Amino acid sequence: MQNKIVWQYFPRSTSIPSQLTDVVNVFEAGHPKINSEKHKLTSDKVLAALRKDLQKIGFKVETSKKAEGKILVPVLFGLNGKLEKSFQADGIHQETGTVIEIEAGRGVTNYQFLKDIFQACMMHNVNHLVIAVRKIYRRNRNFDTVLRFLDTLYASGRLKLPLEGILLIGY
Repeated sequence: MQNKIVWQYFPRSTSIPSQLTDVVNVFEAGHPKINSEKHKLTSDKVLAALRKDLQKIGFKVETSKKAEGKILVPVLFGLNGKLEKSFQADGIHQETGTVIEIEAGRGVTNYQFLKDIFQACMMHNVNHLVIAVRKIYRRNRNFDTVLRFLDTLYASGRLKLPLEGILLIGY
């Protein structure tokens, strides 16, 4: 595997939107610090390494696991429009409706990427999901595993997602 960022946008029948190209550029610029073939960083440390650059392109990014540092994205509204349910995200770009989830070891091992897809589909005003996974985790090719899954999901056409697209990034 090449020593750089790899990515694939889905559906593959459309080109990547420009705002997502900006996200790819952030990962490419940060690659020396987050390269999973050289570093064994947690997802929080990867997010911390990219935080400032993601903020520069308009993302609100999680700053800590404490309540005030979390990013909550609305899911359900109750009586009088009161927020009843929300899901956490690593980052969100409100204007484009783009959510970012960065995964490390459990991204594939615990199928966290599937939970990320489900939650993004439920989030209010979310159009795009960016899932970033390690290229290599304990000799497993995590990016390739998620890539095959998304290829199958989109190629089969049996499940229609309410998202305009998903950007998969391997770091």
